[in-house]
Amino acid sequence: MADLIQFPRQVVGKAGNVLVEPLRHWPAHSVDDFGRDPHLIGMLTPFTKLRWDVGVGGIQHLPVRTGALLVCNNRRWALSNIYAAFALSEATGRPVRFVGRPDFAPVGPFMRRIGGLLARHDEVLGALRNHELVLVSCAATSHARHAGTIDHHLVGAAVVAGVPVFPVATMSSAVSRTARAEVGPQVRPRRKRRGPLAEVELAEQIQHHLQRMLDGFGGMQTGVAPIDWLAEG
Repeated sequence: MADLIQFPRQVVGKAGNVLVEPLRHWPAHSVDDFGRDPHLIGMLTPFTKLRWDVGVGGIQHLPVRTGALLVCNNRRWALSNIYAAFALSEATGRPVRFVGRPDFAPVGPFMRRIGGLLARHDEVLGALRNHELVLVSCAATSHARHAGTIDHHLVGAAVVAGVPVFPVATMSSAVSRTARAEVGPQVRPRRKRRGPLAEVELAEQIQHHLQRMLDGFGGMQTGVAPIDWLAEG
């Protein structure tokens, strides 16, 4: 929580005497421990809806209070992690933080204010241990229905934190506002392992589940007319 503190200042009264105003504590805005500013996001949400009209599904799979790692596909230049994070935050009533903000000004600090985290194992692990919902992206692809590779180091943060992992299939139209974010069931490891192989195998499983969801995307199953996806590719 970040507050603006105004220190006492001297004021000259009508009789010429000097008065000292008391210390005032004025809450300017609430920024959480990870730098996310819900007031700024509330101001930006109407503008994001001018670009994306996101339909959300599958939120019943997500935990209500505990942390979880969400993994979405990423079409190049689609900003799927941002619109999905905003839409899932609104649908669940919980902050959803997206991974991938740069570490330089002025873009980095701004992305942090809207929920961005650095693509680092320790930052993702810290958020997950703090019971946060964290959204990471696959490697960017040129095709909307292809799930790219997943950074197993970031998946390893979920393994260490002991939190569930969920695939999130996203799709958006390049010529309209139509977009979709569908949360799938939890991806459970096929076997219990220790060491780096656990996170590598889990990352491959997530990619497989995500690709299967994308293959089934489209038509009335997602509530989106097929014509809206003709511009994808």
